[in-house]
Amino acid sequence: MWLKIEKYLGLSSNQWQFAETSVSQKLSHVYQDAKEHALVMAVCAEAGAGKTGTTEQHVKSNTNVFHLHCNEYWDRRWFLKELLKTMGRDPNGMQMADMMEEVVLKLKELDRPQIILDEADKLRDQVFYFFITLYNKLEDHCSIILIATAYLKKRITRGLSLNKKGYREIHSRIGKRFIDLGQITLKDVILICSANGVTDKSEIKDIYNDCDHDIRRVKRLVHAYKMKAKTAA
Repeated sequence: MWLKIEKYLGLSSNQWQFAETSVSQKLSHVYQDAKEHALVMAVCAEAGAGKTGTTEQHVKSNTNVFHLHCNEYWDRRWFLKELLKTMGRDPNGMQMADMMEEVVLKLKELDRPQIILDEADKLRDQVFYFFITLYNKLEDHCSIILIATAYLKKRITRGLSLNKKGYREIHSRIGKRFIDLGQITLKDVILICSANGVTDKSEIKDIYNDCDHDIRRVKRLVHAYKMKAKTAA
């Protein structure tokens, strides 16, 4: 019972603690600026840089922010269903046109809404084009963020070079710019380790040297260090 209560209240000693890194600070600034001014942006960062964790913190701290974890298997209908469910709407029984209209009408009712398409590079082209429709219907009212690894930039750049349908429109709507968040640094790893119970300076340096700028790798190394320390005790 106490374990259940501890988990519900977020007090578990095993729970991974979020730390504000240089990457998360940059991303938080992008989110806030875009939300305040209804901007549309494309953001790139390496896998394991902390994009999703920072996004989840942003969603918790702000109203009218709708975060979608995109998947390769989504078709256009599935995309709209997921977006509506994230917005608290029931898409059952709706046709695609009805779902799109419902999304647009709902967002137009809200103050400074924001859609975050996490791992946007996974979306199929036919779904990717919905971005253009959303932009056209919600310009200057709703912020839309495409966030992914550097593959998003490669994909759009390649689409431009091949003159693929829709890619010039997408490139134009993101301001013809990709925001690069960079990599986590030694200072960031110190913050992450300290927040999660590792304070030994030499151990933190070893973790940094072995993590390849990947927070998921840092998490595994912190876990390994704790298990080693527990065994030694």
